[in-house]
Amino acid sequence: MPERVKAVFYKKCRPLWQQAEAIQCLVPFVAVCLLAGCAASRPAPPSAGGPADIHVPPFAKRPYEPFSRASVVAVAAREWRLFDRPVDDDPPGARPRSLPEEKPERFPGLWQRVGEYWWLGMNNGTEESAWTGKHDASGYEFPAGDDGSYAWSAAFVSYVFRIAGAGPRFPYSWRHADYINVAKQMALHQTSGWLVTAERPEAYAPLPGDLICLGRGPGNGLRYDDLPTAYPFPGHCDIVITAAPGQLAVIGGNVDDAVTLKHVPTTPDGKLATPDGTVVDGRYPWMVVLRVLDQTPVS
Repeated sequence: MPERVKAVFYKKCRPLWQQAEAIQCLVPFVAVCLLAGCAASRPAPPSAGGPADIHVPPFAKRPYEPFSRASVVAVAAREWRLFDRPVDDDPPGARPRSLPEEKPERFPGLWQRVGEYWWLGMNNGTEESAWTGKHDASGYEFPAGDDGSYAWSAAFVSYVFRIAGAGPRFPYSWRHADYINVAKQMALHQTSGWLVTAERPEAYAPLPGDLICLGRGPGNGLRYDDLPTAYPFPGHCDIVITAAPGQLAVIGGNVDDAVTLKHVPTTPDGKLATPDGTVVDGRYPWMVVLRVLDQTPVS
């Protein structure tokens, strides 16, 4: 069976692998194979080999200049401009879902950029490092409706911190939960050496370069005291770009299938929640701030 057919088959049928229904699932893909003349297979995904950062450019790996909050903000803002400066301050789900041809992550020039987020944001040799805004690790274009299986918001954060020169001090991952949990472990002194530590949303006012994070789906009810979790959970983090009394401007990846800016209301002194823990933003259940352990202010 050609690799393209196998990739689709495994995605659709793996949960039924030991059941008779798998045969029914396989039939249409075999038919597609026959109609397509069983085209030649594509290259296999990359395999691990060498240091985790072997693929990182020297200016970011060494790095040429010390890591700073200003670099985080500058890299994130550059990517936002590349996606034509989208802004979304609407409540989640208020906007209609984009048609496949309207998703920026699939536009020429931008799907490749998302591929760079995966390639540089992930450690060497991971399957995800070969993904793009519309391709899996074998180079096959997945349906636009399946993009939730290739969500790249955490890859974007990892890319920004990598290119900003964080080096081995950031826990690069395809899921936000990994570096959220590491940050909370830092706050509890259960680990050391990382570049981020967790802060309560009612106790710390985020600064440019910090991350503000929430749980999604099954993780929607998580709060600061629930961290670190013993299991991964769906989540999202945005990078703080500016902080003013009563409002933050933040940038996140894979928001409306793009790198998007939104404004987040805060208390007058800049915190995400009031002293009793009530989150000011009625749209999003912000549960934690990941404070960057760099004291260089953003001018």
